[in-house]
Amino acid sequence: MALKYKRILLKLSGESLMGNDPFGINRETIKETVQQIKEVSDLGVEVAIVVGGGNIFRGVSAQAGDMDRATADYMGMLATVMNALALKEALESMGATARVQSALSMQQIAEMYVRPKAIQYLEEGKIVIFAAGTGNPFFTTDTAAALRGAEMACDVMLKATNVDGIYTADPKKDPNAMRYQSVTFNEAIEKNLKVMDATAFTLCRERDLPIVVFGISKTGALKRVVLGEDEGTLVHN
Repeated sequence: MALKYKRILLKLSGESLMGNDPFGINRETIKETVQQIKEVSDLGVEVAIVVGGGNIFRGVSAQAGDMDRATADYMGMLATVMNALALKEALESMGATARVQSALSMQQIAEMYVRPKAIQYLEEGKIVIFAAGTGNPFFTTDTAAALRGAEMACDVMLKATNVDGIYTADPKKDPNAMRYQSVTFNEAIEKNLKVMDATAFTLCRERDLPIVVFGISKTGALKRVVLGEDEGTLVHN
Protein backbone atom coordinates (compact mmCIF):
# COMPACT_ATOMS: atom_id res chain seq x y z
CA MET A 1 0.00 0.00 0.00
CA ALA A 2 1.88 3.06 -1.27
CA LEU A 3 1.77 6.14 0.94
CA LYS A 4 1.66 9.55 -0.70
CA TYR A 5 2.67 11.24 2.55
CA LYS A 6 5.17 9.72 5.01
CA ARG A 7 5.15 12.46 7.66
CA ILE A 8 2.06 14.57 8.25
CA LEU A 9 0.99 17.49 10.42
CA LEU A 10 -2.66 17.04 11.32
CA LYS A 11 -4.44 20.21 12.43
CA LEU A 12 -7.51 19.45 14.53
CA SER A 13 -9.83 22.22 15.65
CA GLY A 14 -11.09 22.12 19.20
CA GLU A 15 -14.61 22.21 17.76
CA SER A 16 -13.96 18.91 15.95
CA LEU A 17 -13.82 17.21 19.36
CA MET A 18 -17.23 18.51 20.52
CA GLY A 19 -19.43 16.28 18.38
CA ASN A 20 -22.96 17.58 18.80
CA ASP A 21 -22.28 18.89 22.29
CA PRO A 22 -22.38 22.67 22.86
CA PHE A 23 -18.85 22.67 24.30
CA GLY A 24 -16.19 20.40 25.77
CA ILE A 25 -15.03 16.98 24.58
CA ASN A 26 -17.43 14.34 23.28
CA ARG A 27 -15.97 10.93 24.12
CA GLU A 28 -17.48 9.17 21.11
CA THR A 29 -16.29 11.86 18.71
CA ILE A 30 -12.72 11.84 20.04
CA LYS A 31 -12.72 8.04 19.85
CA GLU A 32 -13.72 8.12 16.16
CA THR A 33 -11.05 10.73 15.41
CA VAL A 34 -8.36 8.79 17.26
CA GLN A 35 -9.27 5.57 15.43
CA GLN A 36 -8.49 7.32 12.13
CA ILE A 37 -5.18 8.65 13.49
CA LYS A 38 -4.11 5.23 14.77
CA GLU A 39 -5.11 3.65 11.46
CA VAL A 40 -2.66 5.80 9.49
CA SER A 41 0.02 5.49 12.18
CA ASP A 42 -0.24 1.72 11.86
CA LEU A 43 0.40 2.11 8.11
CA GLY A 44 3.77 3.67 8.92
CA VAL A 45 2.81 7.33 8.63
CA GLU A 46 4.65 9.60 11.07
CA VAL A 47 1.94 11.71 12.70
CA ALA A 48 2.30 15.10 14.37
CA ILE A 49 -0.83 16.88 15.63
CA VAL A 50 -1.67 20.46 16.53
CA VAL A 51 -5.00 20.84 18.29
CA GLY A 52 -7.03 23.99 18.89
CA GLY A 53 -8.97 24.94 21.99
CA GLY A 54 -12.15 26.52 20.64
CA ASN A 55 -14.35 23.85 22.25
CA ILE A 56 -13.24 25.17 25.66
CA PHE A 57 -12.06 28.75 25.21
CA ARG A 58 -10.97 30.98 22.35
CA GLY A 59 -9.17 34.29 22.87
CA VAL A 60 -11.17 36.12 20.21
CA SER A 61 -14.54 34.63 21.22
CA ALA A 62 -17.54 36.37 22.72
CA GLN A 63 -16.64 34.65 26.01
CA ALA A 64 -13.50 36.78 26.21
CA GLY A 65 -15.55 39.98 26.08
CA ASP A 66 -13.37 42.99 26.82
CA MET A 67 -10.66 40.86 28.43
CA ASP A 68 -7.08 41.77 27.58
CA ARG A 69 -6.33 39.96 24.30
CA ALA A 70 -3.00 38.50 25.44
CA THR A 71 -4.57 37.11 28.63
CA ALA A 72 -7.46 35.65 26.66
CA ASP A 73 -5.06 34.02 24.18
CA TYR A 74 -3.07 32.43 27.01
CA MET A 75 -6.32 31.00 28.36
CA GLY A 76 -6.98 29.59 24.89
CA MET A 77 -3.53 27.98 24.93
CA LEU A 78 -4.38 26.26 28.20
CA ALA A 79 -7.52 24.89 26.55
CA THR A 80 -5.38 23.32 23.81
CA VAL A 81 -3.32 21.55 26.48
CA MET A 82 -6.48 19.99 27.90
CA ASN A 83 -7.44 18.77 24.42
CA ALA A 84 -3.93 17.43 23.81
CA LEU A 85 -4.03 15.41 27.03
CA ALA A 86 -7.44 14.02 26.08
CA LEU A 87 -6.11 12.99 22.65
CA LYS A 88 -3.05 11.34 24.21
CA GLU A 89 -5.18 9.37 26.66
CA ALA A 90 -7.56 8.25 23.90
CA LEU A 91 -4.68 7.22 21.61
CA GLU A 92 -2.94 5.24 24.34
CA SER A 93 -6.19 3.50 25.28
CA MET A 94 -6.14 2.11 21.73
CA GLY A 95 -2.57 0.91 21.99
CA ALA A 96 -0.79 3.80 20.29
CA THR A 97 2.18 5.59 21.84
CA ALA A 98 1.81 9.37 22.07
CA ARG A 99 3.72 12.29 23.50
CA VAL A 100 2.51 15.80 24.32
CA GLN A 101 4.91 18.69 23.85
CA SER A 102 3.80 22.12 25.06
CA ALA A 103 5.01 25.54 23.93
CA LEU A 104 4.35 26.68 27.52
CA SER A 105 6.23 25.13 30.42
CA MET A 106 4.01 22.62 32.26
CA GLN A 107 6.47 20.06 33.58
CA GLN A 108 3.97 18.00 35.54
CA ILE A 109 1.72 17.22 32.59
CA ALA A 110 3.65 17.75 29.35
CA GLU A 111 7.14 17.95 27.97
CA MET A 112 8.45 21.32 26.81
CA TYR A 113 8.57 21.62 23.03
CA VAL A 114 12.03 20.61 21.82
CA ARG A 115 12.38 20.20 18.07
CA PRO A 116 15.06 17.45 17.92
CA LYS A 117 13.18 15.41 20.53
CA ALA A 118 9.92 15.75 18.61
CA ILE A 119 11.60 14.59 15.39
CA GLN A 120 13.13 11.65 17.26
CA TYR A 121 9.69 10.63 18.55
CA LEU A 122 8.25 10.77 15.03
CA GLU A 123 11.07 8.63 13.67
CA GLU A 124 10.38 6.12 16.46
CA GLY A 125 6.73 5.87 15.38
CA LYS A 126 5.32 7.82 18.29
CA ILE A 127 2.45 10.25 17.69
CA VAL A 128 3.46 13.76 18.79
CA ILE A 129 0.79 16.22 19.93
CA PHE A 130 1.83 19.86 20.04
CA ALA A 131 -0.07 21.93 22.59
CA ALA A 132 -0.26 25.60 23.62
CA GLY A 133 -0.07 26.93 20.07
CA THR A 134 3.14 28.85 19.36
CA GLY A 135 3.40 29.87 23.01
CA ASN A 136 2.71 33.46 22.00
CA PRO A 137 -0.51 35.50 22.04
CA PHE A 138 -1.96 36.93 18.81
CA PHE A 139 -1.14 33.78 16.81
CA THR A 140 -3.74 31.15 15.94
CA THR A 141 -3.35 27.41 16.20
CA ASP A 142 -3.46 27.35 12.38
CA THR A 143 -0.23 29.35 12.48
CA ALA A 144 1.16 26.98 15.12
CA ALA A 145 0.32 24.07 12.81
CA ALA A 146 2.07 25.70 9.84
CA LEU A 147 5.10 26.47 12.01
CA ARG A 148 5.37 22.96 13.47
CA GLY A 149 4.73 21.40 10.07
CA ALA A 150 7.66 23.36 8.64
CA GLU A 151 9.90 22.63 11.64
CA MET A 152 9.16 18.90 11.49
CA ALA A 153 9.81 18.85 7.72
CA CYS A 154 6.37 17.34 7.17
CA ASP A 155 5.28 16.33 3.67
CA VAL A 156 1.87 17.94 4.09
CA MET A 157 -0.37 19.80 6.51
CA LEU A 158 -3.81 18.23 6.84
CA LYS A 159 -6.49 20.62 8.04
CA ALA A 160 -9.42 18.65 9.43
CA THR A 161 -12.72 20.50 9.21
CA ASN A 162 -16.45 19.78 9.31
CA VAL A 163 -16.64 20.12 5.50
CA ASP A 164 -15.03 17.59 3.16
CA GLY A 165 -12.91 20.12 1.26
CA ILE A 166 -12.94 23.63 -0.19
CA TYR A 167 -16.02 24.53 -2.23
CA THR A 168 -16.94 27.23 -4.73
CA ALA A 169 -19.61 28.34 -2.23
CA ASP A 170 -20.95 27.22 1.13
CA PRO A 171 -22.24 23.69 0.37
CA LYS A 172 -24.71 23.94 3.26
CA LYS A 173 -26.36 26.95 1.62
CA ASP A 174 -25.76 26.34 -2.09
CA PRO A 175 -26.66 22.86 -3.44
CA ASN A 176 -24.77 23.69 -6.64
CA ALA A 177 -21.49 24.32 -4.82
CA MET A 178 -18.63 22.28 -6.29
CA ARG A 179 -15.64 20.89 -4.41
CA TYR A 180 -12.22 21.86 -5.67
CA GLN A 181 -9.98 18.81 -6.11
CA SER A 182 -6.94 21.08 -5.98
CA VAL A 183 -6.09 24.78 -6.10
CA THR A 184 -2.84 26.70 -6.00
CA PHE A 185 -2.00 29.06 -3.16
CA ASN A 186 -2.33 31.98 -5.56
CA GLU A 187 -5.75 30.80 -6.79
CA ALA A 188 -6.93 30.46 -3.19
CA ILE A 189 -5.90 34.08 -2.54
CA GLU A 190 -7.47 35.39 -5.77
CA LYS A 191 -10.75 33.57 -5.08
CA ASN A 192 -10.68 34.54 -1.38
CA LEU A 193 -11.22 30.90 -0.38
CA LYS A 194 -10.16 31.51 3.24
CA VAL A 195 -8.35 28.21 3.70
CA MET A 196 -6.86 29.43 6.97
CA ASP A 197 -5.62 32.67 8.49
CA ALA A 198 -3.23 34.75 6.42
CA THR A 199 -0.13 34.19 8.58
CA ALA A 200 -0.46 30.39 8.47
CA PHE A 201 -1.33 30.40 4.78
CA THR A 202 1.65 32.58 3.86
CA LEU A 203 4.05 30.41 5.87
CA CYS A 204 2.83 27.26 4.12
CA ARG A 205 3.21 28.92 0.72
CA GLU A 206 6.71 30.19 1.47
CA ARG A 207 7.89 26.86 2.89
CA ASP A 208 6.24 24.94 0.02
CA LEU A 209 4.17 22.97 2.54
CA PRO A 210 1.02 21.75 0.76
CA ILE A 211 -2.29 21.76 2.61
CA VAL A 212 -5.12 19.26 2.31
CA VAL A 213 -8.47 20.44 3.68
CA PHE A 214 -10.73 17.47 4.40
CA GLY A 215 -13.63 16.32 6.56
CA ILE A 216 -12.45 14.33 9.59
CA SER A 217 -15.99 13.11 10.35
CA LYS A 218 -16.02 10.93 7.21
CA THR A 219 -15.00 7.39 8.11
CA GLY A 220 -11.60 6.52 6.63
CA ALA A 221 -11.03 10.03 5.24
CA LEU A 222 -7.60 10.45 6.83
CA LYS A 223 -6.39 7.13 5.40
CA ARG A 224 -7.63 8.07 1.92
CA VAL A 225 -5.74 11.37 2.12
CA VAL A 226 -2.40 9.79 3.07
CA LEU A 227 -2.83 7.23 0.29
CA GLY A 228 -3.31 10.04 -2.21
CA GLU A 229 -6.93 9.25 -3.08
CA ASP A 230 -9.43 11.91 -4.15
CA GLU A 231 -10.34 13.14 -0.69
CA GLY A 232 -10.60 16.78 0.33
CA THR A 233 -8.90 19.67 -1.48
CA LEU A 234 -5.17 19.99 -2.08
CA VAL A 235 -3.69 23.51 -1.89
CA HIS A 236 -0.21 23.72 -3.40
CA ASN A 237 2.34 25.96 -5.13
